[in-house]
Amino acid sequence: MTGKAAYYITTPIYYVNDSPHIGHAYTSLACDVLARFMRLDGREVFFLTGTDEHGQKVEKSAAAAGRDPKEFVDEVSERFRALTELMNYSNDDFIRTTEERHIRSCQELWRRIAANKSPKGRDNIYLDTYGGWYSVRDEAFYGEGELIKGADGEKMAPSGAPVEWVEEPSYFFRLEDWRERLLEYYSGGAVAPVSRHNEVESFVKGELFDLSISRTSFSWGIPVPGDDAHIMYVWLDALTNYITAAGFPDERAENWDYWPADLHVIGKDIVRFHAVYWPAFLMSAGIPLPKRVYGHGFLNVEGAKMSKSLGNVLSPKDMVDEFGLDQLRYFLLREVPFGNDGSFSREQIINRINSDLANDLGNLAQRVLSMISKNCDAKIPDPGDEGPDSGLAVYSALSGAQALRDKLRAHAERQAFHDILEEVWKVIREANRCVDEDAPWALRKTDPAKMATVLYVLAETIRHVAILLQPFMPDSCGRMLDQLSVAEDARTFDDLASPLVPGMDLPKPEGVFPRFVEEEA
Repeated sequence: MTGKAAYYITTPIYYVNDSPHIGHAYTSLACDVLARFMRLDGREVFFLTGTDEHGQKVEKSAAAAGRDPKEFVDEVSERFRALTELMNYSNDDFIRTTEERHIRSCQELWRRIAANKSPKGRDNIYLDTYGGWYSVRDEAFYGEGELIKGADGEKMAPSGAPVEWVEEPSYFFRLEDWRERLLEYYSGGAVAPVSRHNEVESFVKGELFDLSISRTSFSWGIPVPGDDAHIMYVWLDALTNYITAAGFPDERAENWDYWPADLHVIGKDIVRFHAVYWPAFLMSAGIPLPKRVYGHGFLNVEGAKMSKSLGNVLSPKDMVDEFGLDQLRYFLLREVPFGNDGSFSREQIINRINSDLANDLGNLAQRVLSMISKNCDAKIPDPGDEGPDSGLAVYSALSGAQALRDKLRAHAERQAFHDILEEVWKVIREANRCVDEDAPWALRKTDPAKMATVLYVLAETIRHVAILLQPFMPDSCGRMLDQLSVAEDARTFDDLASPLVPGMDLPKPEGVFPRFVEEEA
């Protein structure tokens, strides 16, 4: 590490029983934006994603496909790796739970948990017989009181997944003994947003049962140390990936400096595993806890949850091909407040592209850069002596842009992506208003020096906006900064304080955000 403040962010590792859809892209995009934001803001970032490849569901999916489980997961995992490239994610590592480094990590975690006592002085792990309801689809155990009735009266998991009664020898983890420690952990704001905090706290305050953490009825998993007849519960296996990638069990590894993770970003359906079981496992092993777990809501399509049966599962590649990569990245984090459930439609995507990107930001940059090219010999204009007290409207846009960094930091710390974008768009809208008010095209004849001031201040405002929007739209903002002749090594948040140099040659301006037009139109 370089000595900069560390920032470790993780996606959930995705289950490899099927191909990735736009929901997977949404979660990883949020992490990518935060990772890029923190890097630009001077942090030393470690950004992890990957795939969860063990468990009964994978074993059954592989069998149904007539494939060996390892061959099956190798193929599906590559689809998730391809998603990171398609969506231009900046992850530093891609972990697979079938890797040797992960198997070693999981078995050492088990040994440390087993070697320690619970807060009540009892063994953390003990052998008994499990009898209870298990959902293969969720890879989760449920108490009788958690089950719901299906349409035909059958027992189902709270998620709507079918459950089956399982009886087999199992190792158990004394979850109930860690109740008070967990509640103390939550009191520090470790789970967000508030709705997820309340859900988790309520669950832990309720009747906690010891957790079955091994299985003997199938074999696709990591063997329990010292007892090969058992494999580890898939969630104990999967969750451990976060410390595996940080170097565990070698706590002298360079990446161990990143632990504890600053942020686990997950879907709301797996909050219990990350905010109850995971910290309890870590506490029992004597390992520091993640600082924050954020459970976001679901993206629905025109009001309906994505499902194969409805035929509305959206392919990220199809959406990128149709709308553009940065346009899709922008839309996904602009339309719905992160943390809430939300619905979107094709019409909403097109409206955001045309209104926000083409009309607001794209039009601002194109107008200003075209006027500079035409009226200032294609060079950064000289602002002259006209200052903020000159009465020129454009200075209000620039002052707003200069105040953005601190505002955006605060929103980033609470994962409020829509608020980050709204703050930037306030400046963009103000800059467009100022162009109309100061009318540099009219000043060209009456006061060329003042025109140069107006265009310089607008160009400087665009520079701020483009630098700050890089986490969301890295390629498009990079092209915008290219057109301002901003060097590639001068695009961090610290570089916001270094204004454009008058007289710099500018390339011919080109539109960055074209309007979206339906093909049939």
